[in-house]
Amino acid sequence: MAEVATSATSDQLLVVIDPVARRRDGESVRIAKDVLSAGAPTKLCLPDGPEEFARALARRGARRPVVIGDDRALLRAVGLLHRRRELADCVLSFVPVGGALNLARSLGVPMGAVAAARAVLDGAERRMDLLVDDSDGVVLGAVRIPPLGAAQARGDAVGRPWLRTCRSLVRTLVPSRPAGIVSAPESGPARLRVEVDGETLVDLHQPVRTVSVVPGAFGAARVEVRPASVGAEASPLAAEGRTVTVSGAHFRYRADAVVSGPVRTRTWTVQEEALGLVLPDR
Repeated sequence: MAEVATSATSDQLLVVIDPVARRRDGESVRIAKDVLSAGAPTKLCLPDGPEEFARALARRGARRPVVIGDDRALLRAVGLLHRRRELADCVLSFVPVGGALNLARSLGVPMGAVAAARAVLDGAERRMDLLVDDSDGVVLGAVRIPPLGAAQARGDAVGRPWLRTCRSLVRTLVPSRPAGIVSAPESGPARLRVEVDGETLVDLHQPVRTVSVVPGAFGAARVEVRPASVGAEASPLAAEGRTVTVSGAHFRYRADAVVSGPVRTRTWTVQEEALGLVLPDR
């Protein structure tokens, strides 16, 4: 891990540049680095992988951490700080560089290296709620069941014979799933029980098309379930609560940019104002 340090002060920035961002858009990384270095004493860290990324954050001292990277880099930083139980005392800044930036955009982070770097220097801390699951994973944006994009991926395979051929080759090289473990379909109706603060919103007898869980405000998550229907469109079911449990057949879910599962049950709990993120001071 390469480091370039200036004299350390309590106002110094620790700028951690994700390696994916350096490879994908070195020019934007350079611009952001120059703006930050011109505005504050800065220590630059260039980790080569996740372990060095984690060590850089752990050794930040009194420096304010700034992550340059895509959504996955932001999620990695928040997850690390959460598992170290340091989120409450840490204010995180983020400069989005890379391919997947939908989460950063939804959180209000400016798009563009200059605007985002200026927000790091001139912005204000905003506290926001997080979802934390029973495996200690964190969610900043939304949980989706089934994962978005599964149906589109199958559509691409229909229109691209070469993609079907590649997937067939992968199936011949990867060992089959052990007997007894059955995954739910990635799209189409699923039978799931959704409970909000211990109250059942939908039960196993009612097939559902989608479930979404989003951090709301004042320590509550917004839950929406779209039941499967025959004929007329069924009205979505909605609720708010602090704890959301989904259980049933094995299912996969997308939490922000990461697809997880299959699992039989997962519980998400709201942690109110758990994340402090520097955003433009409007």
